[in-house]
Amino acid sequence: MSIDRIKEIAQAAKRASRTIAMLPRTAKDAALAAMASSLRDAAGFLMEENAKDLEAARSSGLSTAMIDRLTLDEKTISSMAGAMEEIAELPDPVGEITGMKKRPNGLMVGRMRIPLGVVAIIYESRPNVTADAAALCLKSGNAVILRGGSEAFHSNAAIVKVLKGALEAQGIPQEALGFVPVTDRQAILDMLKLEDLIDLVIPRGGEGLIRTVTENSRIPVLKHYKGVCHVFVDRQADLEKAYRICLNAKVQRPGVCNAMETLLVDAPIAGIFLPKMAELYARHGVELRGCPKTMAYLPDIRKATEDDWYAEYLDLVLAVKVVENMGEAIDHIETYGSNHTEAIVTENYTRAMEFITKVDSSTVLVNASTRFSDGGEFGLGAEVGISTSKIHAYGPMGIEQLTIEKFVCFGDGHIRQ
Repeated sequence: MSIDRIKEIAQAAKRASRTIAMLPRTAKDAALAAMASSLRDAAGFLMEENAKDLEAARSSGLSTAMIDRLTLDEKTISSMAGAMEEIAELPDPVGEITGMKKRPNGLMVGRMRIPLGVVAIIYESRPNVTADAAALCLKSGNAVILRGGSEAFHSNAAIVKVLKGALEAQGIPQEALGFVPVTDRQAILDMLKLEDLIDLVIPRGGEGLIRTVTENSRIPVLKHYKGVCHVFVDRQADLEKAYRICLNAKVQRPGVCNAMETLLVDAPIAGIFLPKMAELYARHGVELRGCPKTMAYLPDIRKATEDDWYAEYLDLVLAVKVVENMGEAIDHIETYGSNHTEAIVTENYTRAMEFITKVDSSTVLVNASTRFSDGGEFGLGAEVGISTSKIHAYGPMGIEQLTIEKFVCFGDGHIRQ
């Protein structure tokens, strides 16, 4: 695809963004309801197209975790539609005025929430991102340009076709949902040069993709390179809670970015906690890699290397380290973490609050699995990504994070002296 064609898609999205930005909530919510209904009605078609991607994925030897991300079944499609309906129920952030204050000269100064404009989302594997991104951008008044990975090409194209039909039926410009219909890398590089047409780029996928986008973009990039998530089991933890949380954080869905990759265990309880925890992991096929202190309790596991502390396995592999205290746990997270998600298991409120305050990641949980770090679980309806960049958004991004604020002022013939 030529750069001229990519530019045409972006120009059409830019034009459509002006219409989308001015839509009332009723129109956006009606469109979301129609989009959700269309997904359910087209479930058979979507699964047929998804089957083409799954066949290619298996032939190319994609991992079980990646195939899990790629699969569209009736449950997944229903969940996609349900997320759209949940987004429709959320308050519309566009046009909200906050912080209005009267200056000494009588001028009223506040801030109004407005859409970003055109958002480009470059992503891999998960076709549900196509529906989530379309819904979140519509609700927040933005146009979107989607460029999915080659492994989900047929699935993404099918979802876009269905959603465009629903938009057209609602009298909303189809161009508000742009789709790059090729899989070659050059299309991404060409799109990243269009800083006059695209306002924000959000890459979702492996570290290689995100670094490529970041290094080549002339457009602001909201990113997270990887999810090296930790759970710290404190000396004052309820161990029964800890067993459940640590098992869920690793095995419930190991191929996603909020799965735990490193388990940190406070030294005073390591001898009690680790043997039973290791048994639970063994039942679920988890390979453990431990530090020397961990291996003193679990001598049959593999020794962890320095690279293991940085690793995002996205698989049933877990690094385990025994730490002397909370301070060492926090230092480890600061050194090896990715600012994604961390959790502490403890019954001590003071220690929990110390962990929350000192750990600098975008999501920090107390007595809960890292798997909760998710836009849907946080009441955002869905998410367009998780930001570990400290710009205007940090953590899961919903509709409010797809807007910004501009200053608005009300005067009464005011002039500056």
